[in-house]
Amino acid sequence: MPVHTLPATEALTRLATFDAIIDARTEDEHALDHVPGAVNWPTLDNTERITIGTMYKQVNAFEAKKRGAALSARNIAAHIEREVLDKPRTWKPLVYCWRGGNRSGALATILGAIGFQVTLIEGGYKAWRAALVDDIPRLVQRLHYRVVCGPTGSGKTRLLQALAAEGAQVLDLEALANHRSSVLGHIPGVEQPSQKRFDSLIWDALQHLDPARPVFVESESKKVGNVRVPDALIDAMRGSPCIDLQLADEERVALLLEDYDFFVTDPAHFCQRLEALTELRGKAVVGEWIEKVKAGQTPAVVLELLTQHYDPMYAQSIERNFKQYGQALPCTLKDRSPAALSDLARSLLGEGTPSATA
Repeated sequence: MPVHTLPATEALTRLATFDAIIDARTEDEHALDHVPGAVNWPTLDNTERITIGTMYKQVNAFEAKKRGAALSARNIAAHIEREVLDKPRTWKPLVYCWRGGNRSGALATILGAIGFQVTLIEGGYKAWRAALVDDIPRLVQRLHYRVVCGPTGSGKTRLLQALAAEGAQVLDLEALANHRSSVLGHIPGVEQPSQKRFDSLIWDALQHLDPARPVFVESESKKVGNVRVPDALIDAMRGSPCIDLQLADEERVALLLEDYDFFVTDPAHFCQRLEALTELRGKAVVGEWIEKVKAGQTPAVVLELLTQHYDPMYAQSIERNFKQYGQALPCTLKDRSPAALSDLARSLLGEGTPSATA
């Protein structure tokens, strides 16, 4: 059966029509980013691709192609034996590699020869990536947002989770970025996605949201750790209606000690992260904080971080960047309990105006 091709711009809207999406690139290329839902069937694995590339440069293209064909045939045979033998004739895969050339072409040709309805993304991942980046503004503009604002530790992320549990549409950028969006926001042992992967995760999340319903999102800055929020999305957020979430200082400290428990259990790591604030707060202030942490006074340091560092910076940033913050809906949590967060979430989703205290 002949292999069909599909422009990347059309593939964006037709992913659900295929029974499988197959990435024929290497494991490392797939890990960096891939089409949502794609499985990785490397035509050449990481080591093999380097070997063939070296042959192209040091020997010649003909010898490299012969060796590459042998390796590709062996790998494709293994993929077919492992994944394809139980597939019906009606199975329809979408296949791609870096530019839609040799690697995906070889796999698609063999699958097509078997009799499957195979489609290739024209231009491969490179074209897909360009089409996805161009499509994000369209997806952003079709939605309307409610931005959860509030100082550090006020429970913004927990409120998003409570809203999601009540059936609301939520876009949790920190969860997608694997970061808590501050100088101290790195999560030990958890790597952030690449920028390309972050963009893909955002695109995939946006395309599943219903334009008829609001999307709740946290008042993030342009960067969440090392990754950048797409300009179209950050602009839409900054022009949207806001919710001003407040929580008492003692409750904020307790909440942060729960959410950042790794700082409590590993004071040395906390001290190391505090050193990143030296340029902003000065050596003397940071040194005092570090000494207090070493003395077991972590809650006191967290309170000082909030009142002396995070709160003033957040107040300036939120008023400067979020146009409707002056008209924000005030919401004060009585405490950080799941019950209080659930009550507020239900109020925000109800017909009436939420009570001032939930």
